Amino acid sequence: MTPDLLTTTVVRGGSPLVVLSPHLDDAVLSCGALLAHARRYVPVTVVTLFTAATPPPYTLSARRFLRLAGMRDAEELYAARRAEDREVLTAMGIAWRHAGLTEGLFRRKPRRGTGEPRRPSRLLPERDHVYPTYRAHLIAGRISPHDDGVQRALARAVGALAVPPDAPDGTGPLLLAPLAIGGHVDHLLVRKAAEQCRRRVVYYGDFPYTRRHAVDSDFVQHNDLGRPVTWTDGLHAKTASILGYRTQAPLMFPGGRVPLSPEFYLLPRCFS
Repeated sequence: MTPDLLTTTVVRGGSPLVVLSPHLDDAVLSCGALLAHARRYVPVTVVTLFTAATPPPYTLSARRFLRLAGMRDAEELYAARRAEDREVLTAMGIAWRHAGLTEGLFRRKPRRGTGEPRRPSRLLPERDHVYPTYRAHLIAGRISPHDDGVQRALARAVGALAVPPDAPDGTGPLLLAPLAIGGHVDHLLVRKAAEQCRRRVVYYGDFPYTRRHAVDSDFVQHNDLGRPVTWTDGLHAKTASILGYRTQAPLMFPGGRVPLSPEFYLLPRCFS
């Protein structure tokens, strides 16, 4: 497998590209350079799945996240993040969609029988949240049983994207989905939905998690994925796009110093 396969399959394969982005920056962080190039040849749409938060009370981890972002209200923060995403992607010439699901840090356990989120206790909101802490729960690599409803919603959304109702002869776009490197549950949920849609999927490395964590070899083997194919064209321009996420970039890249890490992708062996 060579970089030429990435070009012929993803960039100039003729199929529209739909990028599944867990959060409001993941697609540009992980795939921005490739997408900026690909959109010259095929339609590119970034679909961000987890784009919303909830009102207070918040967990301690959520309050810390808000404080680092310089905000007190999560819904206000996510309105700003959605606006940033629209601005960045529009400037890149890429279409966007926001699915409106609640991000994991703010997701609450469903009430029995109704599926509606619980109203959390102000004294100890952690007990009513699906992932009460960041390190021990949200990025621990384990999807909670309380997220079954979220997984079903994702499966429906991704299934509709994979085979649109107006697609001729059952064809559809080529999906790009996260490898979930780093174990963030929202990335794992999106990866699982992509895997289960049983359509053509190319998986991308989740930057900046790729700098500290390895690919899940069991997932690679189970899905018969080939060796990583890198993409380096346009990394400098990608940096400017990343910095357009003004509420998040300073937290990840102090001083605006974004590492010029090559993007990488895993394609199914059947593409070769």
